Amino acid sequence: MASVEKVSIALTGEQVAALKAAVETGEYATTSEIVREAVRDWQLKRELRQEDIQRLRQMWDDGIASGPAGAQDMKKLRQEARARLEGAKKVAGNAD
Repeated sequence: MASVEKVSIALTGEQVAALKAAVETGEYATTSEIVREAVRDWQLKRELRQEDIQRLRQMWDDGIASGPAGAQDMKKLRQEARARLEGAKKVAGNAD
């Protein structure tokens, strides 16, 4: 196990009560275990967000590199978008 360093954090009474309740019900052995899991989840979320940013930057660069879009028929684009929206609504309605 990696070296452990103690830190102090401030939590609301409600948060502390939730931590203690999770320990009392046996979901976790200690409140520290809960906090470590929360930090691991935060780290993963942060890493995924950075990957998303990198993907968006790559897509942006690819779009710029592809050159100008040229003239577009806005009426046709709106019709296509509405058709896709209606299709998505139908699919969502069938998912019930």
